[in-house]
Amino acid sequence: MSRHHDRGSSARVEFCGEVYELSRGQPFVIGREGDLTVDDNPYLHRRFLQIDGDDALWWLANTGSQLAATVANAYGTMQAWLAPGARLPLVFDHTLVWFTAGPTTYELELFVDSPPFIPVTRDGGDVGSTTIGPRALTPDQKLAIVALCEPVLRRGARGAGHVPTSADAAARLGWTLTKFNRKLDNVCDKLSRGGVTGLHGGPDRLAVNRRARLVEFALATRMVDVDDLVLLGPSSSR
Repeated sequence: MSRHHDRGSSARVEFCGEVYELSRGQPFVIGREGDLTVDDNPYLHRRFLQIDGDDALWWLANTGSQLAATVANAYGTMQAWLAPGARLPLVFDHTLVWFTAGPTTYELELFVDSPPFIPVTRDGGDVGSTTIGPRALTPDQKLAIVALCEPVLRRGARGAGHVPTSADAAARLGWTLTKFNRKLDNVCDKLSRGGVTGLHGGPDRLAVNRRARLVEFALATRMVDVDDLVLLGPSSSR
């Protein structure tokens, strides 16, 4: 399933090993239906994300009405929350996108040849003042995040994974549910004070939304990675 482009920088989407070449002037639709049919998940919008290009830039837009997406560059130095109705330019050569529908978190990759922005890597440096890195977390807070991210980190390939319930994550750590929720509250409070959106809301906010947003943010900013799985010990499913 590929498309041919004839002018400007080229772009492509990769999902579950499939590659989709994009064409300017032909919006590329991602969702339950569209050019990239992600899944028949009933919680996923029929048309959720759309990519289109003009002479200068490629743009990613959220055309859904309920779900949001977390967008980051491959270096973990930039992350954005793409709310319904919002759009942003794809200025990096490699962009990662996470979104959650129901209990399932999806991850896809976007590539742009000759992007307008090339980040400067800094060996051994911090990823930036807008990111709260692992050193800002207590050991228990780090464990709580790793437990929530475990299914996605163990997946081994970009595609779909699930977000554990708080009860499952607590059981994985050998904690009570009360302890896990307290640590989760602390992490979300800390990140929210740092300017991270989507982690707090009124009493009607579904708990799964907060956990999903935390997983997406942690992966986007490299707060946790596959090397942190050793903190959890052997998986009971193995």
